[in-house]
Amino acid sequence: MKRYETLSVFPEFFEPYMSSSIMGRARSKGLFEFHAHNLRDWTHDRHNTVDDAPFGGGQGMLMKPAPIFEAVESIQTMADAPAHVVFFSPVGETFTQRTAERLAGEDRILFVCGRYEGMDERVYTLADEVISIGDYVLTGGELPALCAIDALVRLIPGALGDEMSAVDESFSSGLLEYEQYTRPADFRGMKVPDVLLSGDHAAVDAWRLASALERTRRFRPDLYEAYMEGGADGETGAS
Repeated sequence: MKRYETLSVFPEFFEPYMSSSIMGRARSKGLFEFHAHNLRDWTHDRHNTVDDAPFGGGQGMLMKPAPIFEAVESIQTMADAPAHVVFFSPVGETFTQRTAERLAGEDRILFVCGRYEGMDERVYTLADEVISIGDYVLTGGELPALCAIDALVRLIPGALGDEMSAVDESFSSGLLEYEQYTRPADFRGMKVPDVLLSGDHAAVDAWRLASALERTRRFRPDLYEAYMEGGADGETGAS
């Protein structure tokens, strides 16, 4: 069973999402475990302080190294196998579907969530890897952790019900997903492509590939170029 854990000053942030929809169903089926750890449990003053002013001055507060070191070292002893430790930072590798597929091979992952103006640089020596979910600023690492866990749970066999669902989605082949339609076949004069109503599975598959290529070329030319350079088998580094 996969085991995903978070270390945060707001552990209550996670449970509503982890108990809902696909995450909740997969968890209730025993496909993965989830544990949210409270960083303040590893503080030793009456205010449970996890932050302090940065040396050299500047805006905001930084997360102190001592609680994070104690927490990670303690959490590593809470299961038979050590956790793969992931921190979030703008300097990290951008999280993509390829990253998710690689991390899906880990049986236990601990996501360390920062807050405030950031973390003391020394804590990154605890990381097995550092990742970023994009070039924008958030108030903390909780949302990035949820994004990563969501992407990982979807890759667990049985989590989606239809085993092909995770394969047949945007980014899995290096392309955006093809256009999709449902009933009615004619809505306000906008008609579903005839081929999707034909029952010809080979023709539908060909149309879907062409649609995926065109959508990727139009909306994500970077992915399109990477896919074409890698060949039609989709074995590229595209996200």
